[in-house]
Amino acid sequence: MAVKIVRQPKKIALIGAPSSAAAFLAGTEKAPAALRAVGLVERLQSAGYEVIDHGDCAPRLFADDDEHKRARNLKEIVAGLNDLKVRAELAVKSGALVLVLGGDCAQMIGLLTGVRRYYKHVNLLWFDRDADLNTPASTPSGRIDGMVVAHVIGRGAPELVRFFGESPLVREPDVTLFGLERLDPPEQEFLSKSPMRHIDAGDIQSKGGTAAARDGLNYVHADAHEFVLHLDTDVIAAAEFPAVNVPGDDGLRMDEVRAALSEFAKHRNLLGLVVAQYNPDKDADGSGAKKLVDLLVETLSTRLETPASPGAEPAPATSEVSSSESSLPASE
Repeated sequence: MAVKIVRQPKKIALIGAPSSAAAFLAGTEKAPAALRAVGLVERLQSAGYEVIDHGDCAPRLFADDDEHKRARNLKEIVAGLNDLKVRAELAVKSGALVLVLGGDCAQMIGLLTGVRRYYKHVNLLWFDRDADLNTPASTPSGRIDGMVVAHVIGRGAPELVRFFGESPLVREPDVTLFGLERLDPPEQEFLSKSPMRHIDAGDIQSKGGTAAARDGLNYVHADAHEFVLHLDTDVIAAAEFPAVNVPGDDGLRMDEVRAALSEFAKHRNLLGLVVAQYNPDKDADGSGAKKLVDLLVETLSTRLETPASPGAEPAPATSEVSSSESSLPASE
């Protein structure tokens, strides 16, 4: 059956994905509630958005899971993604920009699965200081947070590689890593042979966030294809945003992140955004939550400020979903 999706540029579909099951520490499961508590929804509404709140998925919690040291907490992660997938499908179908408040980075698999229900071809901008290209065979930690991109491109645990029922969720040439700074040796070796593109943190610092973001949009062919965006908040230097599990002193300045996000957010082919790794347990006074809400509201507001011009708005997107595709199992 044909599904006609009419994009709604003034609407945001909000989903909370309170998970730390894939993470390196507990606490990120509290992020959606913390961001709501400091007024994210009200601030977006004041900026001019209609916010459709799809609520929060059930919490999925961090555990050591020493019985599965190569891929920890897979059962909990898959259960959470099944919950998110259902909400993401409804949100994508509505035509609104989908904003997922994570938790851990694995929530991108849930958003991508919802997007792929209606869009055959989608690209991925991974705004993160880490490549997340480890697999259960190469991981030093067993934490899925360090393996998400690998699973998106079809490498890793079968439970996640086949979560959508069709692998890969995104092809390697359609992934761009943006803000890259930390690589494990197996990741570096893989990336040296992969068609995946990347823009290092140093390149962003030398060129500026706006120019580097435009390069990133060119790499994912954003003018021709829809794309989704992942923001791992540990890409921000610890001096300005320490409330993350694995902070780093050499991250990007907040103004560089803001400039890049503004370019990404205002692009007409952005379908959705996952915000990950903010940890309220490391933010005793709540200042990190306020900074993150300020960042999101300011950058998403640029989407509303983009002047209308002929062809500036995307044509209504129509995609064919076969009966066999719509009946695929959520995981195998």
